[in-house]
Amino acid sequence: MLYLIASCIALLLGPIFYRFFSTEHGLQKGLDGFIFVSLGGLVLLHILPELLEHGGFLAIIFVIIGMWGPTASEKLFHRYSEVTHNLTLVLGVGGLLLHTITDGGAMVLAQQDDVSILLALGIILHRLPVGLAIWWLVKPQIGSRWAMVVLAGMMLLTGVGYFAGEQMLTQLSLDNTVYLQAFVTGSILHVVLHQPHGHHSQDEASNGHQEKYEYHAGIGSLLGIGLLFLLLMIDSGGHEHHQHDHSTEQLVDWMMTLGPVLLLSYAVAGLRFKLGLSPQSSHLGKRWLQRLAGPEALIITAFLLGPLIALFQLISLLFIGALLTFSRIEPTDPHLSIPESPLRFGFAHIVDRSAPWVLLSLVLANLIGHPSVPLENPIIQVAVLMVLFLPMRFCNLGGAVLALSLAYSGWSIPAVMLALVAAPIFNLAQLKLMSWTQRSAVIGLIIVILAITSLIQPQWGMIMTMPEPLSMISLIVLACLFAASLLRLGPRKFMARIMLLKSKAHSHDHGHKH
Repeated sequence: MLYLIASCIALLLGPIFYRFFSTEHGLQKGLDGFIFVSLGGLVLLHILPELLEHGGFLAIIFVIIGMWGPTASEKLFHRYSEVTHNLTLVLGVGGLLLHTITDGGAMVLAQQDDVSILLALGIILHRLPVGLAIWWLVKPQIGSRWAMVVLAGMMLLTGVGYFAGEQMLTQLSLDNTVYLQAFVTGSILHVVLHQPHGHHSQDEASNGHQEKYEYHAGIGSLLGIGLLFLLLMIDSGGHEHHQHDHSTEQLVDWMMTLGPVLLLSYAVAGLRFKLGLSPQSSHLGKRWLQRLAGPEALIITAFLLGPLIALFQLISLLFIGALLTFSRIEPTDPHLSIPESPLRFGFAHIVDRSAPWVLLSLVLANLIGHPSVPLENPIIQVAVLMVLFLPMRFCNLGGAVLALSLAYSGWSIPAVMLALVAAPIFNLAQLKLMSWTQRSAVIGLIIVILAITSLIQPQWGMIMTMPEPLSMISLIVLACLFAASLLRLGPRKFMARIMLLKSKAHSHDHGHKH
């Protein structure tokens, strides 16, 4: 009973924190960063693996529909965009309400003698960002009275889950509601990604106040990462979810392996900049060399996948780069401004451009490499990756990290090679700059490269294993570099590079007075 009361109190802390943090715009930006990272991270690292475990690959399809369906509807039916957004908000809040019933049931489990107290602590802690998120999402749209009604409903449903019999909890179990929860999870991600606080004035935006407070948003996001890390550690120690624990440990192992080599790649980026290989070079071929290979991306491939795979990657990229240069195709997303210092170029500018992709690649590989996702056929693997690349604008380092993660997950060598050679160019933004003939030539060349790779089947393997203390120190330094990037950009601008996601607010001015 004590756990139930504590979990309800954790929910009620949300409005208190919101009232304190929203009194000043900088603190409100910090709150936005905290919720953006903690709630979004909770979905990606905790909820999605569970959905995969119970619903397989089809669950991911429902998540995508829930996440991008409202955006497509708003574009197709612009007159009804407000209705679509409000419906998505209702679905997201409804999903959180449904989830509270299972939280109540988990409280009963946590009271058993053979279950660690960490399970109850994890449930209580994860209610903090949920309570904040409810107030953050609902109050600006329909006012504080309805936001309090939603919180009261969450506490009531937690009690229902706590006192309900096993039969009701079985009916509401993840096995029976997995696809509904997957769709609602996508709706939650949509609402979190499209910031609801878009009611600031045009003058404020024009005066650059949004940029002024990005530092506060960065601080909030770092606190969110801290809470997320604590929750994941508690979750892995509190109860037995073998596949989920395995995926978390696998993610940590990948980061430990990647840390020293990624730092070396950033150093190589600074060195090539000092030697005159700049993204703003007047020579198109040099610009494509940097976009496709860096050459810092080759460092990751050579050290962690082996020199043979790196040689295959280099030869393939030279052919692709030559074709793009000969066709006079300009790279999309150019470097508009670059620092003069090689050190800042490698360890700040390139970090800003690659860090979101590195993190996304690790999370993606952790999800699509999940044991519940049956993607053993190489053709299906290649098809899934090509669909995945289309809406995104991968950088070369992100593609290399994704390839590394896929190789370690047991994916076929053609799929690994596709991530190495096609991730930076096979996207809608880049393809729009090509004619139909040019697109056909580029896609045809990629298919030839994959066919040759499938025929030869080059074997991959690490050329050396780093000592654990060096890996840990490198990971800490890398975390500091990524944290500094997060502070410079703020979480929304930091993540905006990943997709066609705007860093500005998703404005839906409904005329409410708050």
